[in-house]
This record gives sequence, structure tokens and C-alpha cells, in this order.
Amino acid sequence: MTVPTTDTGPSDRRSLHERIAADLRDEIMSGDLAPGAHLPSTAQLKTRFDASNATIQKALQLLKDERLVIGRAGASVTVREHRQRTMRPAAYMAPADPGQPYRWLTAVTKLGTQAHSTLLDVVEIRPPADVSAALNLSDGETALLRHQVLSIDDEPVELVKSYYPMAMAQGTAIADKRKIRGGTPTLLAELGFPPRLSVDRVSARVPTQEQYQTLLLPSDLPVLRTLRIVYSDNNRPIEATVMVKAGHLYEVQYEFTAE
Repeated sequence: MTVPTTDTGPSDRRSLHERIAADLRDEIMSGDLAPGAHLPSTAQLKTRFDASNATIQKALQLLKDERLVIGRAGASVTVREHRQRTMRPAAYMAPADPGQPYRWLTAVTKLGTQAHSTLLDVVEIRPPADVSAALNLSDGETALLRHQVLSIDDEPVELVKSYYPMAMAQGTAIADKRKIRGGTPTLLAELGFPPRLSVDRVSARVPTQEQYQTLLLPSDLPVLRTLRIVYSDNNRPIEATVMVKAGHLYEVQYEFTAE
């Protein structure tokens, strides 16, 4: 449904094709236009939005660039399969079973896709201010960074930067530039720091240059940034991870019980 403009509210300064793409994008992400569904015809969209054929095509091209729909000029445009993914962070926090890969990889593979992680770097670094505060580091204190990108079907989907206090990580497999079997939750538990509590701080942000390039983003659509702080016994922070994913392709699901 097209929302009418009013004289009292602020006007939408985006171009018409951007506004049309925004409305269609919302319908795709909410499920009104489900995976495999055909978008309304160009003629229908022209009538609905009171727009020219060229404007409609520009709007559809935005959605194609965002990998939300597929189709070519003169043919029907279809919502791509598996475009809206729901991430359930609570399902990935427990250590993996012995000999099994990181739980995120296992969960994604069960959906019929291929997932893998690429370790980009392991380095001692001065972390961002919010990470330093989360790990209770003093001014100028460094942390160990494990920097990786997660991919699904060879498409980069999440940029991950995990930070660990040097006193805890130094001399352990966390500091080695290689993948950790079962992921860091398993290793932390083996080192005597079992994850007990995770606190997520989720925000929407305009992508940085690194995020834009690494995740192959088509525009400056917002990304979802999660700062996850993991605590062990005695509320000791043992890990702070910054995770960034494309905001137009993902939603994050949390489950709570009433107390």
C-alpha cells in the first residue's frame, strides 16, 4: 500500500525509484512476497506507484543488485530463494560436540546450503573503545583479534572480529593462525573458561568501507552490527565479538521465557 504524503509530516527526499524499491523490499522481507513468488507486472507497478516504465525498471534493478530478486527486462521478476535468513544466536553459543564443527556451520548446512569460514588474520591489536570497555581493558591495553568472514554458498554473509584478553589467549590455540575445531566456545571450555552468559548489543549502521567491500554490498543499505560479550564464571568477560551482516538479507531471532 502506498502511504500518502501530508503537509504536516516530513517529505521523503529519496527518488521515486528508491521509494518504490523500499516498499517492495519490505514486502519481500516480511514474506508478503515469498521466495519463488512473482512480483507484480510492470504495468501493475506503474499503476500502483503512478510511475513511468523507466522508473519501475530502475527500482527493480536495485532489488536485483541487492540479490533479492532475479529476472530480466521483459520477463517476470521472481523473489530469490533463501534470501531472507533468520539467525538464532542462542543456538550457536554452546560448545560443539566432540569432533564436530562450529555450531553455526552445522545449523546453516542443515538448511541445504554450504557454509564455511575463512580466517583472515590473528593479531594483537588495540580494540575499539566499546570492545575495550566490554573486556574491562585498561587504556591502551591490547587484545588478541581473530578476524574472519563467514560465507554461505561462496557468498560472504558475515564479517566477524573476535577479541580476547591477552592474558587469557597468549600461548593458547586462540593465538594460532588456524581454524579452531568446534569454534572458540569449545576451546574456551577446554581452557577452563566455559561460556556462561552472552549479552548482545544489536544496532543498525551505515556500512564502513571494509564492510561494504568484504560483504559485496550493493549500496549503503544499513548493516546489522552485533557486539556480543561472552562471560564465564564470576562474570568474567572472556570474549567480545563484533559481527556485521547485510541488514536487507537477515533478521535476528531471540527467544525469551517469562520470569
